[in-house]
Amino acid sequence: MRFADLDAVTVDGFGTLIELESPLARLAEGLEAHGIHRSLPEVEEAFAAEVRYYRPHAHLARDERSLEHLRRDCVRVFLDALAAPLDPDDFVVPFLQALVFRPVAGATDALAVLRTHGLKLAVVSNWDCALPARLAEIGLHECFDELVTSAEAGAPKPEPLLFRLALERLGAVPERALHVGDEPDDELGARAAGMHFAPAPLSRAVAGLL
Repeated sequence: MRFADLDAVTVDGFGTLIELESPLARLAEGLEAHGIHRSLPEVEEAFAAEVRYYRPHAHLARDERSLEHLRRDCVRVFLDALAAPLDPDDFVVPFLQALVFRPVAGATDALAVLRTHGLKLAVVSNWDCALPARLAEIGLHECFDELVTSAEAGAPKPEPLLFRLALERLGAVPERALHVGDEPDDELGARAAGMHFAPAPLSRAVAGLL
């Protein structure tokens, strides 16, 4: 497949487009500020428990109210894993402040190459409704024509609805569209929608189109 074969490219969010800087030290510092002392390995284990909870529930946070509920529940899971005697409402802000995202290496340059070839671009991601704000924080929001999250679609990948929504908004047909992602659900969902698929990293997928 080459650039001439495509009109649009969709990109997965976490792991393909953006990644999380280690939040462990910041989380430990936030706990310390509340008089709770935990080791980094303990914090790491608790954060992993929160991630396991968040991923299958992200699509439920479709608006500000449901996002607040999800964030509170995620913090509760984190604190419970640490046996920390702290009200989740008192740790939501420190928890969120500990989450610092950045573009995956090579992703920004790869997006620029796609743009120079006139392709329409969209993010298709299992994420809550705060994804646009997250992308704006690191200067990636304006790189895309459309953003489609599992929260908006009401179901996570591999549900093909996410991909179909993106294609509809981009005005592209699936046989002339490529999805790049880093998980099996990316490939399953894209192919179910009739799209082509390339595995992450994005930089390598774009290089393969040259």
